[in-house]
Amino acid sequence: MRLVFVNVGVFLLIRLLAIIVYFAGGNSAEMLTWIELPSDLRMLLYRPWTLFTYMFAHYEVLHVLFNMLWIYWMGRLFMEYFNSKQLVALYILGGLGGAVVYLLGYAVLPVFAGKFAFLIGASASVLAIVIAMAVYAPDYRIGLLFIGQVSLKWMAIAVVVLMVLGSGDGQLGGQLAHLGGGLVGFLYGWQMRKGHDITSWFNKMVDSVANLVKGNCKKGVGGPVGGRSYHYQSDTSSRQSASKKSATNAPTEAEIDVILDKLKRSGYGALTEEEKATLFRASGKK
Repeated sequence: MRLVFVNVGVFLLIRLLAIIVYFAGGNSAEMLTWIELPSDLRMLLYRPWTLFTYMFAHYEVLHVLFNMLWIYWMGRLFMEYFNSKQLVALYILGGLGGAVVYLLGYAVLPVFAGKFAFLIGASASVLAIVIAMAVYAPDYRIGLLFIGQVSLKWMAIAVVVLMVLGSGDGQLGGQLAHLGGGLVGFLYGWQMRKGHDITSWFNKMVDSVANLVKGNCKKGVGGPVGGRSYHYQSDTSSRQSASKKSATNAPTEAEIDVILDKLKRSGYGALTEEEKATLFRASGKK
């Protein structure tokens, strides 16, 4: 819902500013160029922030409506298996993947030679979430109006056809961005089935920056300040003592409950090696 609120809030702000600019005698289309992603790499050097702003911005009502519906539906499903930090990270990485493929396409494909365009919208990020869930839980069945129960994999295939192949020639740049977002989503779902979280480095970086900011605000020295981390455990001594305990004692019900709670909240990839070993021993005992 926070992703939805941010996107809708930015949409309303853009439309309000467009009205103000129009009545002031300005050009609202020129205003948008400061948040849209340009296809020209030279312009991007002067507006690098557009790599991020474009994926949170919309100008057309139907564009933002359908993207937000997809984020709401697929986001709720995503949260059944993973957590909010992974969802936000996948959203951003999907948008960046779409931006990279979009820029590469305009740089190397002959069909775009001499052409210039701008990219706006969260479609690449949305498709990353859809494809990630279809790869991770392909047989998950959802109910669709007038159709009935459909496996997630078939719904994702239909979405890919519509978003990547179903647009006209005038939307080739957008199709490239959709393809890039879909590839990121495929990689995420595929790796999570193996227990590897490709968003972990991104969340570590965000956590480090957040802890640094908190540390500076509190004038502290070193180490994370406040809060809880569901992904990472930086207390080496705690790990070592837990490892020694697990090597000599059978895991208690309380320990198993804590690990299962973390597994449900963050996914298997978020467990430490000691926690995975504890689960393995507990299952062997049972």
